[in-house]
Amino acid sequence: MNEWQLNNSPILQTRGGYVADRLREAILRGQLKPGQKLDQNEIAEHLNVSRSPVREALRTLEAEGLVQVYPHRGAVVAELSAEEVAEISQIRVVLEGMAARLAAPKLDDERIATLQAVLDELNRTTDLDRWVTLNRRFHHTIYRAANRPRLLSLIQNLRNTMAPYIRQYITTAEHIEIARVGHQRILEACIARNPEQLQFETEEHIRVVYKEVIATGQTPQPELF
Repeated sequence: MNEWQLNNSPILQTRGGYVADRLREAILRGQLKPGQKLDQNEIAEHLNVSRSPVREALRTLEAEGLVQVYPHRGAVVAELSAEEVAEISQIRVVLEGMAARLAAPKLDDERIATLQAVLDELNRTTDLDRWVTLNRRFHHTIYRAANRPRLLSLIQNLRNTMAPYIRQYITTAEHIEIARVGHQRILEACIARNPEQLQFETEEHIRVVYKEVIATGQTPQPELF
């Protein structure tokens, strides 16, 4: 794990929460890859903590779907099968479509301006880390407007689980263009404050990206409703 580029300075939270945040960040940034073994001793040494908060962090990330813990074998970054990617995408279609529909009438001019600014920067950036961050900010700005904290938490966990695969997908100009078109259609639905249109464009965006993610792999593509 020498490639980690993390800030390991102390912050005001539990040590287990601190370790979970650092590992989550490394997974979402692609520094820790799906299937990669997570050595508790190495993590503890790297972050200057004991093994106890590392174990706590791994349990937290296991509950979020980012880590898989095996008895007598240790922990690895979660590696999803094609069927699991399909299942997560199906759930995302339902939850994110619902959040988008609820958010549409609550998108005031300030939020629309924020979405436009984020999307403008997203379309300009050539830095993958920045693209991933802005992409998350764009979608979450919409979903937060729904004012459904539990729904947002579920969506965030599912999107985090898929993040390593989305990151691998956004590697060509063609894929970036597909995402750009979807984002533009979502923004137009936001500007119209049209619940049905925003729900449709959000759901379609997830379906299109799902098909592209599966197409970049070597496993058969399960059907997505």
